[in-house]
Amino acid sequence: MQIVHGFDEGQRDHVSRLFWGAFSGKLRPILRPEDRALRFISSVLHPRFAMCAVEDGKLLGVAGFKTPEGGLVGGGLSDLTPIYGWFGGLWRGLLLDQLERDLSDGQLLMDGIFVDEAARGKGVGTALLEAVTDHARDHGFCEVRLDVIDSNPRARALYERQGFVARGEVDAWPLHRVFGFRKAATMVRQIGV
Repeated sequence: MQIVHGFDEGQRDHVSRLFWGAFSGKLRPILRPEDRALRFISSVLHPRFAMCAVEDGKLLGVAGFKTPEGGLVGGGLSDLTPIYGWFGGLWRGLLLDQLERDLSDGQLLMDGIFVDEAARGKGVGTALLEAVTDHARDHGFCEVRLDVIDSNPRARALYERQGFVARGEVDAWPLHRVFGFRKAATMVRQIGV
């Protein structure tokens, strides 16, 4: 397995499907139907904000991140309206804005980590977390932050094994029924520069 920075255009649809597979639980009510969701996600991916695990040319997993320059999954109203129409784009954009997370100085934000189902349990997630941490260190960031939802204890356990410590909690109420989770823990890993 190799870890590479970014992905090529030929992998864009695969990255979109992996992202949707990992996050459709909280995004489905907003971005459905699936075919439109995949079109939207594919159109707003920014490869330079991704670390990818590949083996024999096959994409195993992706870790997205966000810096002051941008993030793996961007987009706004102008990206939503061609797919969902003006009204559909507007209300979806307003709800998606509720999931946005601001950066603190010196902080790199994980913008999602997702591993192909066939590659799970093989250390892909751990390798991707290390690659993002190395990238953050190499670019002068002093910490990596992520949020993990309360319904994903397996991911939280992985983050804790990798040195992430809970620093707070975000309550999704009153939109918890839309997003499919009630709370998310904010976790941080300090890194030496």
